[in-house]
Amino acid sequence: MKDVFSVEDFRMRAKNFLPKMVFDYLEGGSEGESGLSRNVNAFGKWNFVPRRLADVSKCSLETTLLGRGYSLPFYVSPTGLNGLIRPDGDRILAQAAAKAGIPFVLSTASNLSIEDIAASGDGERWFQLYVLHRDIAKTMCQRALTAGYEALILTVDVPVNGYRERDMRNRFALPATYGLRTLADGLMHPRWSINFLRSGTPKLRNFETLEAQGPEAQAALLKRQMDASFDWDALRQLREWWPKKLMVKGVLRAEDAVQCAACGVDALIVSNHGARQLDGTISPLEVLAEIAASVQIPILLDSGIRRGADALTSLCLGATIVGLGRAILYALASDGERGVERCLEILTDELKRGMALLGASSITQLDHTLVRRSNWA
Repeated sequence: MKDVFSVEDFRMRAKNFLPKMVFDYLEGGSEGESGLSRNVNAFGKWNFVPRRLADVSKCSLETTLLGRGYSLPFYVSPTGLNGLIRPDGDRILAQAAAKAGIPFVLSTASNLSIEDIAASGDGERWFQLYVLHRDIAKTMCQRALTAGYEALILTVDVPVNGYRERDMRNRFALPATYGLRTLADGLMHPRWSINFLRSGTPKLRNFETLEAQGPEAQAALLKRQMDASFDWDALRQLREWWPKKLMVKGVLRAEDAVQCAACGVDALIVSNHGARQLDGTISPLEVLAEIAASVQIPILLDSGIRRGADALTSLCLGATIVGLGRAILYALASDGERGVERCLEILTDELKRGMALLGASSITQLDHTLVRRSNWA
């Protein structure tokens, strides 16, 4: 990987490695996909205002979230179907996160089960919950609790699935459908195809062993449809089910943040689901400072992080740590475990260098005075 110097380099390698159908699943957004560029470009609307003559001979990236210390202000965001990108992708990400000293979040739609990842080694694990049905959600919570997951992340921006046109055009589905175009694309990407043939079609392991109690729960499980009736009362009930740290992901309004805090939520993740839901949704960075100022609980951010400088901007505007989604999946696709570790190294080096040039020797010294919205944006 001597020619890899940035997340964009990993992105181009991933594009070459993956069949179009799979790369489009990883890369795509909803509807016209204007949100994809908006998430990334939002960081360019902010300029740094460095302090000078500060002692930055030693820069520490250590941070604290909810009473626990971490070596870096990153976490691995929940992403589904990672086994389609690389066999055993969830385990690779979890182990790389543990090695780096950062949390790994397992998606409900993972290809390894809650229990598989719990048994895969050390490291802090969080579980991300989609609510298909209340009974199923409660069972998932119990399994994650029994398996030792330290936090639960409830995703609230998917009452219905986004309209993802790339996946529709590609007839993307699991199990896969094999037309001539799909087979030809596989032949053009032999390394991925060999992996796929060896490992087989990825399964949604969290659902394979799940026993849905009633007919409604069974129907929800079969259709993979979200519970669109999940509301504030349901959140309060979930708070009662889960005794450990509870985070809510997908908040973009200050009043929703305040209500979450009132419900006993421990932290919030400002996110628009990587622009994969409603295409016209505001970029999380645009509302980060407003939300951070509205509550006294920690704020995390994901969606659009491609550089250490993006993380630096987010931390200055009020985020405690930031999530890595597509950035780290590009590396997983292109180079597996070595790629993920290298990607984390690149982002860490970029962040550390950026802090030194900004005049901050620790995460605690980052604040809104170090950034200013550009007049040219």
